[in-house]
Amino acid sequence: MTAFSRVFGGCRTLMAKATSNAAATGIATVPVSKTLASFAGESELSRATAVKKVWEHIKGNNLQNPENRKEIICDDKLKTIFEGKDKVGFTEIAKLLSPHFPKSGLMICLCFFLSKSKQ
Repeated sequence: MTAFSRVFGGCRTLMAKATSNAAATGIATVPVSKTLASFAGESELSRATAVKKVWEHIKGNNLQNPENRKEIICDDKLKTIFEGKDKVGFTEIAKLLSPHFPKSGLMICLCFFLSKSKQ
């Protein structure tokens, strides 16, 4: 501890308490598809929140395959957001949720158009 106080001159500063709201953490909520909104019970979600809600549903209803824990057995509610599949791997969840979020392609096209018009 003496080396620490020699280097920093014995000065200790307190850091501000971390905030947990979405704006401070950079996690943006966006409007989602109607099927995902009805599954989650919210019309706007972040991707992380959507994955969390899916996992809560999987764990709450014991939908993991007991022989292969990496495999999820879809019930009717999960089939609505997972393209009607009976079983999915846990690594597929993010990919299968992706179509339920808006694409940012329009914004990319708009930025490209505006940058070309300034030349």
